[in-house]
Amino acid sequence: MRISLFLPFLAAAALIAQAPAPKAETKAPAKAEAKAETKGSAEVKVGTGVEKMELQGESASFKVAAGTKIYAWTKVAGAADSTITVVFSKGDRTSKVELKVPRSPYRTNAYRTFRAGDAGDWTVKVLAADGAELGTAAFTVELQ
Repeated sequence: MRISLFLPFLAAAALIAQAPAPKAETKAPAKAEAKAETKGSAEVKVGTGVEKMELQGESASFKVAAGTKIYAWTKVAGAADSTITVVFSKGDRTSKVELKVPRSPYRTNAYRTFRAGDAGDWTVKVLAADGAELGTAAFTVELQ
């Protein structure tokens, strides 16, 4: 009698042992994510200051006095151990600042001091070391 009760459990265990193991997840999605990340990207915002690595006074248009600094804040992803260039431009006028990016993601900022004659539509671009554009923001400056 004891053997007849034990036999169904033994048969079930044998069937489970013979069942094919579940397939492991392929590594292709991880490689695709890594390739997408190597290109890099940057979130770019413009404001009147940066405190504790957060942008202050964010806007798309500024009415400021001459001599005021306007900051380009950026959060760079996928460009660890490299250098980025932040470029402020209005027509043929440009200002460039090179910044180190030691890890990813990384928050950093650059600024430009706006003086008489600098009023108008501006663009700030974040460029990778190879010149690829990682992010951009447009803003307008009106001087008082």
